[in-house]
Amino acid sequence: MAKVIVQIIVVGTQIVGKAFVEAYKQAVANAAAGGSATSRMGKDSLSRRTGMSLDEAYQILNLKRDVSNLSKNYEHLFKVNDATSGGSFYLQSKVVRAKERIDMELAEAKKESQKPQDINEQSSSQSASSNS
Repeated sequence: MAKVIVQIIVVGTQIVGKAFVEAYKQAVANAAAGGSATSRMGKDSLSRRTGMSLDEAYQILNLKRDVSNLSKNYEHLFKVNDATSGGSFYLQSKVVRAKERIDMELAEAKKESQKPQDINEQSSSQSASSNS
């Protein structure tokens, strides 16, 4: 009788041990996969700051990388989701945050496009002052 109990304990321990090892392997794989998604978002400071990726903002406002309809889509979705007319305040807030996120990206791109001009102007003014 004691021999049977010992065998059950040994077999049970082996099963639990194998299950633990498999669970650990899966957890490591999930952490590696999840880490890459958060690292992509972590590289983008605006996504970190706002908590919304640029892709998500485009999806919310139903845009395809073309911001020509940004104001039109924003106004429509804002009005449709107005809480006083039976809409969702949560969705309306998401629409506002999506527009803010896209506006931030556009401002950042504009600032980046002006940087080389500023550098060229500074270098030309420095060379002109050194020639005098």
